[in-house]
Amino acid sequence: MKVCLVGINYGKTPVAIREKLTISNPQLQDALHLLGNHVSQGIILSTCNRVEIYAVTDKDHSPELALTTFLKSWANLPDTDLLPYTYTYHDEAAIKHLFCVASGLDSMLIGEYEILGQLKRALKQAEQAGLVGLPFRRLFQQAIGVGRRVRAETRISKNALSVSSVAVELATTAVGDFSRCKILVVGAGEAGSLVAKAAKERGGRQITVASRSPEKASALAATLGAKSISLEDLASVLGTMDIVISGTSAPHLVLRFPVVKEVMNTRPKRPLVIIDIAVPRDADPRVKQIDNVFLYDINDFTNIVELNREQRKSEMQRAMEVVEDEADRFISRWQAYEVKPTITTLVTKAESIRQAQLSKTLKKMPGLSNEERASLEAMTRSIVQKILHEPIQCLKRNSLQKRNYTQVINELFHLDKEKPN
Repeated sequence: MKVCLVGINYGKTPVAIREKLTISNPQLQDALHLLGNHVSQGIILSTCNRVEIYAVTDKDHSPELALTTFLKSWANLPDTDLLPYTYTYHDEAAIKHLFCVASGLDSMLIGEYEILGQLKRALKQAEQAGLVGLPFRRLFQQAIGVGRRVRAETRISKNALSVSSVAVELATTAVGDFSRCKILVVGAGEAGSLVAKAAKERGGRQITVASRSPEKASALAATLGAKSISLEDLASVLGTMDIVISGTSAPHLVLRFPVVKEVMNTRPKRPLVIIDIAVPRDADPRVKQIDNVFLYDINDFTNIVELNREQRKSEMQRAMEVVEDEADRFISRWQAYEVKPTITTLVTKAESIRQAQLSKTLKKMPGLSNEERASLEAMTRSIVQKILHEPIQCLKRNSLQKRNYTQVINELFHLDKEKPN
């Protein structure tokens, strides 16, 4: 089996490309169905800051091209728009990267917790789509366990920031007295809920929640002592707001330029701060051209992100040591699992040859005592074990390497003829 990962993330991919590749929760099963046309086992991890496709295939097939083709097909992007931004990891590198992701070491906001829940959902959805076998399931379950261990043994997640908390921090910096502002949270899903709660904790007293689902908006608002409206009524209340934080999973713009322009014509001297944390973006980028509209998207988190990274530098090193330890142990188990059938067949064939040859020899030496027979038995068994020791260790050490030692062993000892059909 080979592990492969092809992905894009916040580090090198502009929002304009990321939003075309993002796969929202409602789209995930369709995306997994399409992925199943390219690989037999695959998992999609799609968040506001990354889209990563993991696959496991047999050693005779390279999944890199298949995963890249899937991404191009899903986003309808040419090579020139996609390939400069993708990264690819294989085998050990892919496993270590996944463990880093689960540990919050590869996040925009180091140590954030949300990624663990996102990994669990990615695994569950892929299982429901029939794209996960036993070794692959163990890999992701182990990654989630590594993420928990890192957070338990280090302070990487102490007072961890999240995209939602940074959005509220950015809004506070922009307006000053947060408690006196009228705040509109657009979206009642996971991102919207986290933003609304962060705004409440920061001192927001006048919060309104807008959602395509009035029931979700009402339920979230009830937990916060806030108001709720349908997304259809957005334009009617926008003119009364000081801050808008938007984080829906809509595939289209929610805060459109003509609507915001018309609203600002009624209040030209009153600023409107818009924090757009959605990918794909909720706000038309052109709204920043409107007087007194201040638009920030997820790329504007740079200063806070860098400060957060600097503060956690020492814990990042400790967390990386845990990742390395867990990756080494998992890879050893994976290697043993991978080569076990070949080792079993090799040992079985060698033992069969030993017993056959020993039996012929003993028939020619009928006068041997039981003790002498036992000595011959032990000697031949020891010879076979010593001859096979190095080939077996070589298999275990190199099962995930590009050199296919399993195939070599099969050919040298004609093991394929020994395996049952």
